[in-house]
Amino acid sequence: EAPVPKMLAACLLRRAVLTVPLLFVVALLVTEPVRADQEAGTAIPAESRPCVDCHAFEFMQRALQDLKKTAYNLDTRTETLLLQVEKRNLCDCVAANLLN
Repeated sequence: EAPVPKMLAACLLRRAVLTVPLLFVVALLVTEPVRADQEAGTAIPAESRPCVDCHAFEFMQRALQDLKKTAYNLDTRTETLLLQVEKRNLCDCVAANLLN
């Protein structure tokens, strides 16, 4: 009598393995899909939301300001380095003339 419960358990297990994914697929098909036009969270009226172009413009303004700052910093650094090179060359020239 022992083989019958083992066979029954194997049969039930096999059915469960097949039934669970089938129920999952049916549940997915029955539920209503979320549409792209549905927004998550609280809806903000279109009149009070800034337009995408405004966001893009603000982003580009900030990026331009950052570029201007970077260019200014590079110009300043380049000037400083050029002055250091000129000073070094001048000092070397004066020292060489004093030795002659």
